[in-house]
Amino acid sequence: MNTSVRNTGRLLSAGLRALLVLTLVCGVVYPLAVTGAAQALFPGKADGSEISSEGKVVGSSLIGQSYLLPKENPEDPDEKPRPDLRWFQPRPSNGLGTNTVNTQYSLILSGATNRAGNNTELVQWVKEAKAAVIADNTTKGWRPEAGDVPPDAVTSSGSGLDPHISPAYAELQIRRVAERHGIPVERVEKLVKEHTDGRILGFIGEPRVNVLELNVALRESLGDK
Repeated sequence: MNTSVRNTGRLLSAGLRALLVLTLVCGVVYPLAVTGAAQALFPGKADGSEISSEGKVVGSSLIGQSYLLPKENPEDPDEKPRPDLRWFQPRPSNGLGTNTVNTQYSLILSGATNRAGNNTELVQWVKEAKAAVIADNTTKGWRPEAGDVPPDAVTSSGSGLDPHISPAYAELQIRRVAERHGIPVERVEKLVKEHTDGRILGFIGEPRVNVLELNVALRESLGDK
């Protein structure tokens, strides 16, 4: 009996030592080493790829955000948000859940709507979104055609949090942004070109425009207006 108790005690002692060692190595040393290496080698990415404007962090280059006007009636939960058309707009953010805490973005769960191309609700969303894009981007002397509206203007991404839009969607918004700010179209065109990234390594993915980075550059350029 005593031998059995002693063996059990040894096993418990060995197990406890293993637990403490693994906790120290995997829960303290390894995370600190990885965090330290990341901060030393990739400080911007380690801190969340933050984007700053006028000395303040305004978001991350990896996560899309909305540009909306304040509600006309803050007490009305059914009032739909209206886009602030002074700024370039992102992709729609239909996803898996709603967010009542941070209203700068409507999602709280990343993910796609997972509806088939012939789903009647999705088809209705696309029709409504296309009509809204055409109406929002109509300016004096110019109205977009239905064929001018690219797919990413009316559909959300797989994550619902895509920070990028296609160059075609950015170009569609140029006239409206220029008109709203009272600046030349050519000036906005130049900003879009400067913030259009090509394919990764020349062949991976598609050309894209980071909406937050573009709007930050637009805001900063307005100081010279």
